[in-house]
Amino acid sequence: MGLDLKSQSCGNPGLELANAFSVFPSTSHQLQIMKPLPAASKLPREFYTQTNVLIVARELLGKLLVVPAADGKRVSGIIVETEAYRGPLDRASHAYGGRRTRRTETMYGLGGTVYIFFVYGMYNQFNIVTNVAEVPHAVLIRALQPVEGLELMRQRRHNQPDHNLTNGPGKLCIAMGIDRRLDRVDLLGNKVWLEAGEKIPRRKTAFGPRIGIDYAEEWVDKPWRFWVKDNPHVSR
Repeated sequence: MGLDLKSQSCGNPGLELANAFSVFPSTSHQLQIMKPLPAASKLPREFYTQTNVLIVARELLGKLLVVPAADGKRVSGIIVETEAYRGPLDRASHAYGGRRTRRTETMYGLGGTVYIFFVYGMYNQFNIVTNVAEVPHAVLIRALQPVEGLELMRQRRHNQPDHNLTNGPGKLCIAMGIDRRLDRVDLLGNKVWLEAGEKIPRRKTAFGPRIGIDYAEEWVDKPWRFWVKDNPHVSR
């Protein structure tokens, strides 16, 4: 899918979606597959507290998610697919209508907080809370491209093919060793964090409707899913 904003309108807030793409670099840059990147500084708080969750979801593409293993060795992957959720108005959000439960309370935290939820009785899902406290915006990380700790990922995923290690939100949590113990953890800490990673050019980015939200009525068709075009690690 290309980036024709005339044919890919998300309605209100359409301008915000356009703005989410206005900051792409115009120069060509190829994503390196499964190559370790130089150690970099963690993303600052200001990245996560941006008020437009669509911009954050788009800018997360290419960022490096790092979850150290028990022995301290880095396990990491480039983010190649995300989905934005904008509570309390977004019917697809767990915080729709201002819902606050033990599970969703994490979404009301400060941007840069990890939100983990459990689905189908078997899969964890890794989300990043955005915006300021009490505004329940979040981005679901749907897929990663493995970079560091590949052998450990293979062990955790029972030797699945490399393209199948992290190409889905549940799969990536298994491969990265992510579970509900990371819920409410600060991404500026030492348990899990994000680094700058790779810049993704405009021509390599696509967007469309989110997956698995048939219940969300008029919010179903919002093109708030972002992914790296033609990347083999994208979920679909």
